[in-house]
Amino acid sequence: MAQTSDQSGNQSSGGADNTASGGALDRYFGLRAQGTNVQTEIVAGLTTFLTMVYIVFVNPQILGKAGMDPGAVFVATCLAAAASTLVMGLYANYPIALAPGMGLNAFFAFTVVLTYKFTWQQALAAVFCSGVLFFLISVFKLRQYVIESIPTNLKLAVSAGVGLFLAIIALEEAKLVVAHPATLVTLGDMKNPATLLALLGFVLIVALNYRRVIGGTLLGILIVTFAGLPFGLAKFTGVVSMPPSLAPTFLQLDFSRLFDLTFLIVIFAILFVDVFDNAGTLIGVTHRTGLMQNGTLPRMKQALISDSFAAMFGSLIGTSTTTSYIESAAGIQAGGRTGLTAVVVAILFLLALFFSPLAGMVPAYATAAALLYVACVMARGLAEVDWDDITEYAPAVVTAIAMPLTYSIATGIGLGFITYAVIKIIAGKAREAAPAVLVLAVLFAIKFAVAG
Repeated sequence: MAQTSDQSGNQSSGGADNTASGGALDRYFGLRAQGTNVQTEIVAGLTTFLTMVYIVFVNPQILGKAGMDPGAVFVATCLAAAASTLVMGLYANYPIALAPGMGLNAFFAFTVVLTYKFTWQQALAAVFCSGVLFFLISVFKLRQYVIESIPTNLKLAVSAGVGLFLAIIALEEAKLVVAHPATLVTLGDMKNPATLLALLGFVLIVALNYRRVIGGTLLGILIVTFAGLPFGLAKFTGVVSMPPSLAPTFLQLDFSRLFDLTFLIVIFAILFVDVFDNAGTLIGVTHRTGLMQNGTLPRMKQALISDSFAAMFGSLIGTSTTTSYIESAAGIQAGGRTGLTAVVVAILFLLALFFSPLAGMVPAYATAAALLYVACVMARGLAEVDWDDITEYAPAVVTAIAMPLTYSIATGIGLGFITYAVIKIIAGKAREAAPAVLVLAVLFAIKFAVAG
């Protein structure tokens, strides 16, 4: 990593004198001030795009489980990523890309639609409402209070729990874990070619990403997809074509359950994960650029507004919550320092619209490999939990394990808040539980008592 950073730094400084040739780009994005140039920003944008473009293959698969048209979801995914990333680049001037978030798309399909029995149109309405709330807390500067009110260990547990939730979905999609009447789950058929290819895809993705191969996740997906052709597990339908129609998902939001308690819980769960995922990504990614000043981030408000726009816009055209991607760090390692990097990513997502046949041929076992990889990355949050205080780590563990075992991110968050509040009160440490935590614990308790 040090070597990569050094190389990108040399490239940036070496070409800084050439930024004048960028003219308007240099003035708008401040390329010279950030020690970068147009060429470096283009390379960084391409790097970021290749590390996250797997979402155009995975998202239609996941939302398709909710009954949504995969072709329309593919288009919505590309458009949501392009428009949101463009806003982040032009408005906030950060080298951060956005796309429909992993974990939140699974929550949308498997919990909100398949478990809570929402229609996917109602689920899109919940995503839109969460985006509106995100916008309001960003504009009225409630973000800091919200973020500081939630215990750090619960934030870490939610991230890890979402990872574990993705893991069980991935294992199920790969047929590595199957239902069992006595033990609920058990090992699947290890002679199944799809299962073996899913495992192969997973180890390929992990190894390629470890070796810092650009687009390693995408390569892993494509390799096992084409490996399945001889077994009839994938069908080649072409590579390039005109984009499918967006009509099946465009402006299909249904607000008929707006005042339903479960609907409100879903909105909160989406908002919770989006806010803290986004804040963590912004801080983690921009820290590497040296943009943080005395622990604060310039233009944080613009960045958060960009993210809230992403959630609202994505829901309107037909996809689950769109949010900032940690994969943006790859572009920063390649020298990206300004919003021009994001603009390049946005343009590439628009070009991806013409590769729908390739996305359509990717089978479930191939996307399961990518899901399992993302699950492993997200589960790292458990390592940062405070393991010296049982009143902190016990609710964190409950939060994390409840998500996959109940098949619900919202349930995991709810049980985490309830156990945290009750444990702190009984342990005589009630002062450590912020009023917001106690209120949320009561609301979740009511939800469980009334709606289950």
